Amino acid sequence: MNTIRVIGLGAAELNQLPLGIYRALIHAESPVYMRTKEHPVVHELEKEGLAFRSFDDVYESHQQFGDVYKEIVDMLVEASAEGDLLYVVPGHPMLAERTTQLLLEKREAGIIAVEILGGQSYLDATFSALEIDPVEGFQFLDATALKREELQYLNHIILCQVYDSMIASEVKLTLLEDLPASHPVTVVTAAGSSAEKLTTVPLEELDRHVEVDNLTSVYVPPLERERLNHQFFRLREVIRILRSPEGCPWDRKQTHESLRKYMIEEAYEFIDAVNRVDDENMIEELGDVLLQVMLHSQIGEDEGFFTIDDVIISITDKMIRRHPHVFADEEARDAEEVLTNWEAIKQEEKGAAPASILDSVPESFPGLLQAQELQKKAAKVGFDWDSAEPVIEKVNEEWAEFLEARDAGDEVEMEKEFGDWLFAIANLARHYKISGENALQRTNRKFRTRLSLMETAAGQQGRKLEDYDLDSLEALWVEAKAKNKGAE
Repeated sequence: MNTIRVIGLGAAELNQLPLGIYRALIHAESPVYMRTKEHPVVHELEKEGLAFRSFDDVYESHQQFGDVYKEIVDMLVEASAEGDLLYVVPGHPMLAERTTQLLLEKREAGIIAVEILGGQSYLDATFSALEIDPVEGFQFLDATALKREELQYLNHIILCQVYDSMIASEVKLTLLEDLPASHPVTVVTAAGSSAEKLTTVPLEELDRHVEVDNLTSVYVPPLERERLNHQFFRLREVIRILRSPEGCPWDRKQTHESLRKYMIEEAYEFIDAVNRVDDENMIEELGDVLLQVMLHSQIGEDEGFFTIDDVIISITDKMIRRHPHVFADEEARDAEEVLTNWEAIKQEEKGAAPASILDSVPESFPGLLQAQELQKKAAKVGFDWDSAEPVIEKVNEEWAEFLEARDAGDEVEMEKEFGDWLFAIANLARHYKISGENALQRTNRKFRTRLSLMETAAGQQGRKLEDYDLDSLEALWVEAKAKNKGAE
């Protein structure tokens, strides 16, 4: 098995090349292959008689870098069949050099032998040029594969391979998701060489009036925590502070039990914003819902039972398990099949069947919603009418029983029968695939709007609704109904 020796040219000129690397190149007895000759050292080595084969032509034959690197490695492996060879890359072989990683994979597969001879990292020169200490926290990322979720803005960030204006533009757009347009970034070119250049510009100017090439990196300095309030770690940090001994007396006092009502209230307020199609208020109300999640999670952490990490792991794992048609090899033809699979997986997760099929319906649900969910569970075991007609008969029957109780003057029985009638109404809505809760809320909104129009009409006459008799109020209602008809 022949050997491919990988060597790095460092960041800059010949006088910065380590003596051992220089000798290995000048006195090479094996064929020399270079990933690219576009490097300051190469031209000087050529003057000293170094002969090599470059892969620059491979770049012209592919659209994606991944394909370029794969072909280069395949060609190196094929060439190594004739004997050992020397493969030369810019910088250090183990720093942002994908071809090295592919060669190591070939070695693990037993196809070739690989030796890493080293080289100087351009990061050394970049740290010196920027005058930063990576021990303060440092992140090094490939600009050609940049993902927003990977960015850690509390650290020094260096983005390599910003080799043209298109990559610079993509970097800018990604950073703008978190940073203001005026945020300063530094473009570093040819670090450590006589052509070294540092240009600090507002982020919005990164792809404008700034020269970039294959020796260009972009530096993003660390941000203060207070400028990252949109990121999850800051929310967690704030809630932890509020619950700390130095925090807020009210927040420290709260328990799971004391916060129960707020969770319900905030959820309803969000639904109200949805019903009004109020995006700004949806943002605020979702924040209030998230606040409740964070407070309960922090209480769990303070008491040593669970943390927000456990909450996130739980829902992430659940979503993956219950969507095998997305994350595994199963198929689901439509939404109904997705729900059927969901329930089957859910039951498998729960293990032994509950004592009652109704145990999974929370008693804390609003009455109308709870009624429909109970009926839905009963229907799954066949306890249901096949059509809506018998349900309509049941609605009429329950109403008649309510009237009987009313005529008898039995208030307790009236409440019972009225509940039975509402339960039957909820069942009728379910048979027609209507959400009883949504339907009632829609009517509530309609009533609010019409009564508000009535108040406005009365006010225009210098009166209040209390000043009208019933017939006059009915006339205002009809007028308000006509005005609001098209919006309903």
